Amino acid sequence: MSDIQAQFSVLKQTADPVVVEAIAELIANGHDRDLNRINALDFADRTGLDQEKVISGLLHASRLGLFDMSWNVLCPGCGGVLGAHATLKSLKHEDYNCALCAAGYEASVDEMVEVAFTVSPRVRRIGAHDPDTLPIWEYVRQMFWSSGVDINEEAFSRLINEVTLEALELPAGEKAILSLNLPSQFIIVFEPVTHSAHFLDVQGDPTSERQQLSIMFNKLEAPTGTTVVRPGPLRLTLENQSGNRVLPSVWIAADALHEMIGKRKPILTAKRMLSNQTFRDVFKADNLNVDQRLKITSLTFLFTDLKGSTALYERVGDLSAFDLVRAHFRALLEIIAAEKGAVVKTIGDAVMATFVRPEHAITAGLRMRAAMDDLNKQRGANDLVLKIGIHEGPCLAVMLNERQDYFGQTVNIAARVQSLSTAQEIHITGPVLDAPAVAEILHRREIKPIQKRAALRGIADKMVVYEIP
Repeated sequence: MSDIQAQFSVLKQTADPVVVEAIAELIANGHDRDLNRINALDFADRTGLDQEKVISGLLHASRLGLFDMSWNVLCPGCGGVLGAHATLKSLKHEDYNCALCAAGYEASVDEMVEVAFTVSPRVRRIGAHDPDTLPIWEYVRQMFWSSGVDINEEAFSRLINEVTLEALELPAGEKAILSLNLPSQFIIVFEPVTHSAHFLDVQGDPTSERQQLSIMFNKLEAPTGTTVVRPGPLRLTLENQSGNRVLPSVWIAADALHEMIGKRKPILTAKRMLSNQTFRDVFKADNLNVDQRLKITSLTFLFTDLKGSTALYERVGDLSAFDLVRAHFRALLEIIAAEKGAVVKTIGDAVMATFVRPEHAITAGLRMRAAMDDLNKQRGANDLVLKIGIHEGPCLAVMLNERQDYFGQTVNIAARVQSLSTAQEIHITGPVLDAPAVAEILHRREIKPIQKRAALRGIADKMVVYEIP
């Protein structure tokens, strides 16, 4: 048995076997570009598999060395990859700039960082492993744009035939001269390797006189420039001083370009990955550096705590109480994972968990409450009382005590809201209730939240909260 076959045998023991078979089929028969920056959500949808099982399978496969995982900072405008990183630890603090969109962005992990998977070169070698050998259009397709840009064959054909005036490969140290006839449209001279662009604002009366423009590519991230020219002939000189080959192309900023980059597919974001239980369990050491502070614009926190656990120990004895608390933890952790959440930490009898969307958290909370009722019925007692609080908002992803954690007022409020519960009710905040999917869940279950104003410890003003009775 080869090493790769042995790894697949191990993978079947840790991941869903159906997912493993789909991954093996992709590696064996997929097109080269299908094995570069695999979009886990798109792969799940195309194969009809559960997204969470696919994510888990790819994570376990990456841990075994079958895939390389990358954290790619994206431009929200065009979907281009502004920076590709092997680990989240190497994500830079400074802004990322997109030359094509002439804009800078701060790297939050909400929608701007995708997690993608590329087959390992020792499993199967593909063109993307040697990007300098990729033809120009495959480089643009595979290396510049993210897995979230929905590039179908028709749209890509329009990019080549309708949008592009010229495109060429320019080796290091060489110069090329292009003779163009500029239409009265906005023109972009774009180079994906150095991620540089120069805009031509073509305006005014047409001219028959040849205009001149020189552009040099180097290793410096020079600011995007704009040159005003007239419709008509242009002699464009391109010089490559970057030390690597470059792939400049001249594009018309027309509808075909905007339509192509405007079509997006859902992607596996870093925010979702950080709230994935498999990732937290398998890649504990690969989360963040101790000095990193990554902004998340919206995350849902769920806090739980057992009411009167000290009295429970006194009433039933240490051994029985320990077994009950362990059964309670087992039920909660299974529910959190099933509802696409992740446990951040447990403190005593309390649990802190995160969810990408509030509807997953409210569903988990309702299931937790039902699970405690079932445990109490099995024992013929009612002393397992679970306090639950849920809040959504911005936060920072940080490293605390050698563990990936979260910091900020949103976390504080979620913890304080949990403390309001006294007898199996759930307390949620306005941002959670305002989510349409949460309102639909409560309406479907005929649950009417009770509005109240509450003073939360450490929070200056009283807050409006909602009790889920």
